[in-house]
Amino acid sequence: MRVGILGLGEAGALYATGFAENGWSVVGYDPGDVPTPAGVGRAGSVAEAVAGADLVLGLTGAAAAAGVAAEAAPHLRGGVVFADMNAGAPDLKQRIDGIVTEGGRAVFADVSVIGSVPTYRHRTALVASGRGASAVAEHFGALGAPVEDLGGEPGAASARKLLRSLFMKGLGAVIVQTVEAGRAAGDERWVREQIAQELADGDATLERLYAGTFKHGLRRAGEVAAAAGLMTELGLDAALAHDISRLHALAARPDGLRAVPLVTEELLAAYEGLPTANIGDARDRLGLLDSGIGPLWTGARAVGRAVTVLTRAGDNQAIHEALRIAGPGDLIVVDGQGDTQRALIGELIAERALARGVVGMVLDGAARDVEVLEEIGFPVWARAVTPAGPYKDGPGRVNVAVAVGGAVCRPGDLVVADGDGVAVLPAEEAESTLVAARAIEADEARRRSSIRAGQAKGAERAEEAGQAKEAGQAKEAGQAKEAGRAMTASATDTPTAGASATSTPAKATSTTATPATDGPAGEAA
Repeated sequence: MRVGILGLGEAGALYATGFAENGWSVVGYDPGDVPTPAGVGRAGSVAEAVAGADLVLGLTGAAAAAGVAAEAAPHLRGGVVFADMNAGAPDLKQRIDGIVTEGGRAVFADVSVIGSVPTYRHRTALVASGRGASAVAEHFGALGAPVEDLGGEPGAASARKLLRSLFMKGLGAVIVQTVEAGRAAGDERWVREQIAQELADGDATLERLYAGTFKHGLRRAGEVAAAAGLMTELGLDAALAHDISRLHALAARPDGLRAVPLVTEELLAAYEGLPTANIGDARDRLGLLDSGIGPLWTGARAVGRAVTVLTRAGDNQAIHEALRIAGPGDLIVVDGQGDTQRALIGELIAERALARGVVGMVLDGAARDVEVLEEIGFPVWARAVTPAGPYKDGPGRVNVAVAVGGAVCRPGDLVVADGDGVAVLPAEEAESTLVAARAIEADEARRRSSIRAGQAKGAERAEEAGQAKEAGQAKEAGQAKEAGRAMTASATDTPTAGASATSTPAKATSTTATPATDGPAGEAA
């Protein structure tokens, strides 16, 4: 039996080793610089990894899972079981099911890991759903893993996983927060003892949840965000789940829980050049400002951390306050109540903003001095342009959650704006969105290349057809010319027997009867 494993990270490597130890032929693929486990063949592509496999395991992150499945799908042999084991939302599993089973190529299984893979390796308990669940139960059961076969549709196993994640990842978040607080207070040892006393496996469980949260923070943040989405669908308040997700995202940073911006300079740089359209696609078209707010000059683009302003219509006192605290990499986002009668900013505020390193402004309101804004290169997105200046009386608020163009923006969120419009991303989701948006960008680039290649091939065929037509026309023309020469030669031959060679010829009625010595007329013939 042959298994193809897509993703050789920690879990993928452990599963690859487990299958190899149990006599399977194992081929793995990972584009990253990760080691290849002993006894495992390393494929150079997704296609090579899945070719001829009886079982394919998708062990990528949730953000890349659908893209990898689409890359694998054309190379899956009929009847292969494709088991997606990422911790994604039910709708993601359903989408992957549609990708890999189109045309009857494969049988899909939604598989969720219920337990610690580093602890139990390939024997970790699983929950499976979808048409391929029974095959998964058979294969993994032979390796010693308990598998709960839910049957039913893809997404059922994933929902179970997310429900468990609310507790396990929440517990990890509480442990991280408590231990970090104990360390800051100089009492970490005592805090750890108190936690360990309350856990079944004491220090081992504490350390696993504590260290694991830092090691896998980004992936777990996405997992809990998906769990929060499930809670919302169930009609429950998901605020705690969102906070747990945020803490995991914080733990994944080099700065950990320190009070520094979640959107780093490196993350801002990574978003440079990424179209807002791709970001919107990666976020299911959510977080995009309405089309009434657009760039005030062609070519404007900005990526920055949000400094937010809430102000009454037509008043910019709070914007002046925001400028006092804004710094390099910040982008000021203003909820101006959608008022278009008075400009909230003009050239002077723009000059001050540039001097402080502010990268741009987004206004749910109006602006003025557009030509100067373009001249100095300060990008602004606004609802309207008017020469009328603002009031400066207040009231207003700085760095509070605001609603701008139909999207919520919080202080520190990531804002990306270009010629298409403006996208607002929650800070804790910026990392995972980047991965998904770049994947969409790459897919679109491949599709454009394919379209252009098709157009070039069509043009080449048209050119070949044109050349063939020209050749045919030339051939016909040559044949006609030869026929004309033959007729001319016949008309000027010596008269046949019975005709008088000295008789006066009749008046010519065609060019073929004209004597060859008749000057220009003869030349024309």
